[in-house]
Amino acid sequence: MKSLPLYKQIQEDIRRLISAGILREGDRVPSEKELAEKYRVSQITSKNALIGLMEEGLLVRIQGKGTFVLRRPEESAAFQHIREAGAGLRVKSGRIGLVLPTMKTKVDQRFVDSIEKYASAAGYDLMLRITRESQEEETRVIESFLRQGVDGMIIFPVEKEIYNDAILRLSLEKFPLVLIDRFLKEIKTYSVSSDNVNGTKEAVDYLLEKGHSSIAFISPEITNTVTEERAHGFEQAFLKRNISIDKNLWCLLPLDTIAAGKAMEVIREFLAKRPEITAAFTVNTELCRYVYKAVQSMGRNLELVTFDPPDLPRVSYIRQNEDEMCRLTVEMLAEQMNGKHEARRVVVPVSFVKEA
Repeated sequence: MKSLPLYKQIQEDIRRLISAGILREGDRVPSEKELAEKYRVSQITSKNALIGLMEEGLLVRIQGKGTFVLRRPEESAAFQHIREAGAGLRVKSGRIGLVLPTMKTKVDQRFVDSIEKYASAAGYDLMLRITRESQEEETRVIESFLRQGVDGMIIFPVEKEIYNDAILRLSLEKFPLVLIDRFLKEIKTYSVSSDNVNGTKEAVDYLLEKGHSSIAFISPEITNTVTEERAHGFEQAFLKRNISIDKNLWCLLPLDTIAAGKAMEVIREFLAKRPEITAAFTVNTELCRYVYKAVQSMGRNLELVTFDPPDLPRVSYIRQNEDEMCRLTVEMLAEQMNGKHEARRVVVPVSFVKEA
């Protein structure tokens, strides 16, 4: 009996480690270099071994972090629906699932309203679940929707540094899915998001044009593509004018701090230590309101600009085109449910509203 090729030996060993529970979901597997040294093979061989396991959906590579174990789809009864759909065995239900992290803002409400409108026009019933920014709840919701036999899902991922492996598995298995507002950088999937970079760049450029030089950047800690892109847009506005960026004026709040209701206290302390700040850009309306209240309580004059309408006097803002985002989202989901799969990211332009 011929021995297995070396790359297949590596794959079999990794499969055994996972089956035995030695490597578990979320664990990092040895790198290409480590495997090459252990098995005394070239890195091309070890790379091919890992690529094969990734194509099976057993592993996933996260850029800059390494390669990690994903739970096999067949280990979850809920994911049986994916395989049945791929085999053409499942009868369409006419239902799609919408997964939201929160329903705290008017922006959230506009997204739900527009998605329901376009889903209904396309002949689909919409099922809504809110995860309350819990990745564990996000997993439960996804698996619940799969058990109920939805034809596809629209997901606003929770604010975490690493995306939920349940979303990764949906994408790898080509289950009809559109991510809205955020996107996966490492895995090609369908997504619709606003032009965060250029929107922020225009807003901050407006403040610089008015003569502000000490501008605060106030954001949750940068854990996802939205905050990352808005930070990038902030930087681009300064670089365009060859102005140095002072990261001492950046206030990045831990998600736990915001969830615990301590954001305004932290922002007050941040501003009190930096009297040179004359303007601030906030990445969302929740933080904008905290800054607004903090400034009022301090009797301080500060010009504010934010993403999305804050419903506050004299605060300019970037307006997202939520209706167009939702129209495209439902259209792209329907495309997949009708058997076509050409994963892509669509970026929707924004507009800047000046409230002098």
